[in-house]
Formats: sequence, structure tokens, C-alpha cells
Amino acid sequence: MTEFFRTFQKFNDPDLAKVIAGKLQELHIESLIVDENPNFDPSFVTNSVEPTIHLKVKATDFHRAHQVLEEYYQHQLNEVDPDYYLLSFTNEELMEIVAKPDEWGHFDYALAKKLLADRGHAITPTDAATLKQQRLRDLARPERTHTGWIIGGYICAVLGGWFGLLIGYILAYTRKTLPNGENVYIYPPGTRWHGRRIFFLGIAGVVIWFFFKFR
Repeated sequence: MTEFFRTFQKFNDPDLAKVIAGKLQELHIESLIVDENPNFDPSFVTNSVEPTIHLKVKATDFHRAHQVLEEYYQHQLNEVDPDYYLLSFTNEELMEIVAKPDEWGHFDYALAKKLLADRGHAITPTDAATLKQQRLRDLARPERTHTGWIIGGYICAVLGGWFGLLIGYILAYTRKTLPNGENVYIYPPGTRWHGRRIFFLGIAGVVIWFFFKFR
């Protein structure tokens, strides 16, 4: 079975994505660069500055790819601009970066650890691994669903609206990729159950709508 490539990192700058892909290629880690600009955001959140350049690698290569980039940025820590914003962060703010490296990127993560070590608060490999595991557990938790979306989905599906079909599909089948490459459902089982019902009701509603419109 061909292994799927999953989003490893997102960029606004395609040239930077190519540089990172080149670093991965040097250690024989396959990658793909894809420009993904969805017409609809599955999380129902509009974000005009969301990066659309996706660097994708195989799920089995995620751990090694993280190691490659962390080692790569380690060699750049002595060339940090004196005005770089992380230098003014408090220890608590730096710990926030160490606890959530997926939100900040590999360079900021490496620099935050260095700054903490320089201030006498070194993060040991065991500490870093524990924080990453906790972060994975936090990210894997299903997101809450607004009851209004479920009710609206049923209404639209019964009335034959395409929007109900779309809501049902999103609630039932959308997934997210965790920093370790694991692919998990965004919504909890109960919401996915409603999503499947809305989706199939939506199909039936659209078919009936077409039947009465074009008979």
C-alpha cells in the first residue's frame, strides 16, 4: 500500500519551504510541496493569513524530519539578530514555546531552549520528550462542536440544501495531522455520528430536490 504524505509544516514563503525540503532530501527524506488554499475552512474559522504552502512528508518520517530541522537550526543559534523578539521573552513565555513547538516552529523552539539554558533553566531531553507527549495528548483531544451547527446541518439536509451535505461531511470525516504524523478525527464520536446522519440525509435531500425540480 502506498503511504500517504501528510502536512509536516506550513509556510507563507514557498522559497523557505523549498529550502527545508532540500535539507530533508539531503538525508533521503521524501517530501512534497503543495499549495493548498481551501475554499472552505473545516474548522469554521476564517483566517486570511493562514499559511497555504504545505510541506508534506510520510507519517513514518515525521520523527526523523523533526530531528533534522532541530539539528539544522541548532547551528544558527549563534547568529540571532540582537533585536529578535524571543530575546525579550520571559522564562514563562519561553516555556510556552517549548511546550507548544508546533505553534512556533523549529527555530524558535531551539532558541527558546537555548535561552532557558543560558538563564539556568535547562530543558533536559527527558523534559522535552515529556512536554511533547503532553502536547500530543492535548492536540489529539476532539474539538467541541456547537449544537447550532448540528441543528443547522439537519435543517439544511432535510430541505435539500448543499450546505447541510457539506456540514455533515465535515463533522463526520474531517481529520487533522498531529506533530508525530498521526491522523486523527477532529470531532468526537457523538458528533461524527450526527455528521454521518446529516451527510446521508443531505444526499437524500438533494436527490429529492433534483427529482421535483426536473421531473
